[in-house]
Amino acid sequence: MAEFIKDEAEFDTLLAEGKVLVIDCTATWCGPCKLVAPLIDRLAIEYGDRAQVFKLDIDANKAFPKRFGIRSIPAVIFFKAGEKVEIIVGVKAYEEFSAAVERLLV
Repeated sequence: MAEFIKDEAEFDTLLAEGKVLVIDCTATWCGPCKLVAPLIDRLAIEYGDRAQVFKLDIDANKAFPKRFGIRSIPAVIFFKAGEKVEIIVGVKAYEEFSAAVERLLV
């Protein structure tokens, strides 16, 4: 299961580690986010040994969406070596998310 990031300070610490990092930007009121949530949990299970997979509640972290230009959710952001590499917005097939992680693990 993917854990929730508490705040931006925790995110910055994870980002500084420079590993492959996947952040699912979500909110409790977001219906489509509920469809993506089990896919993110599956990513965390399948790639947990090679990538860090987390969820982030945008209501609890209001500065985060602005920082990364997120205008609609669900939005899954992929980072490598501390840099934003890709964003997938909306409900997509699991394979699209896993393919994005695979590209970063090369």
